[in-house]
Amino acid sequence: MEIQRIAVIGAGIMGNGIAQVAALGGFETRLMDADDTALHQGFASIKRNLEKGVERGKVESAGMAAALDRVSCTLNLKKATDGADLVIEAIVEDMPAKLDLFGQLDRMTLPHAILATNTSALSVTEMAGGTSRPEQVLGMHFFNPPHLMKLVELVRGLETSDETVRVAEAVSHQMAKETVLINESPGFVTSRVNALLGNEAFRMLQEGVASPEDIDKAVRLGLNYPMGPLEMVDMVGLDTRLQVLKHLCRTLGERFRPTPIHLKYVSAGRLGRKTGKGIYEYDEQGKRK
Repeated sequence: MEIQRIAVIGAGIMGNGIAQVAALGGFETRLMDADDTALHQGFASIKRNLEKGVERGKVESAGMAAALDRVSCTLNLKKATDGADLVIEAIVEDMPAKLDLFGQLDRMTLPHAILATNTSALSVTEMAGGTSRPEQVLGMHFFNPPHLMKLVELVRGLETSDETVRVAEAVSHQMAKETVLINESPGFVTSRVNALLGNEAFRMLQEGVASPEDIDKAVRLGLNYPMGPLEMVDMVGLDTRLQVLKHLCRTLGERFRPTPIHLKYVSAGRLGRKTGKGIYEYDEQGKRK
């Protein structure tokens, strides 16, 4: 099956980034969000990122214009998915919300349409079980920010077909991404590793082993990571990481139990870059103060 039209549900950091790489890959792209402000901010983010790409010589001016022409925005789920060959869900990391959405998508999309989730940890099989087409459901886990990160984890649910995986792999490659194939397991590969590293960094912060800056610097320079674990959780969102940890704790055990200091930061509304405060503080452009 050839994919021509992609719908991305959720215009947040991940959703608008996925829409951007889809449009750059040549796909007709519809970006949907139920919140008008989020939708406008999502499209503005796409335009801003493409403009930066042109400034840095990574994107041609004509390529930017063509990509923007391929993106349309809507508040209406039915309009977004009308005629779509592939729908990529990028909403909140909450299973009831995802099950509700997948049920709606199953009823309103074309019979051949593939339904993908960008979840970083939740069960693809469970989401697929809420549809009448489990063989056409899989995970396409992009990384933050999608327009810069090269990997997509393709996550096979219990009944995901080989053809669905093949098509998703071809789409990812057309978006200029590399892929790895994961047989569904809680947290897949990257989220399990990131969650453990980030949780240990929180534990060291709580114990006063070192400052946040020095914990991150040690990991960057000593282990050659491009970003420290606390910087990473600020980018991902402390609330999002907390939900992942709770899920992994339930499914994989105590080593993933969130630390009290992580819970305290979330309770205080310090959720990372998106709120201007997390482990660190940020200005309106998202740059660290």
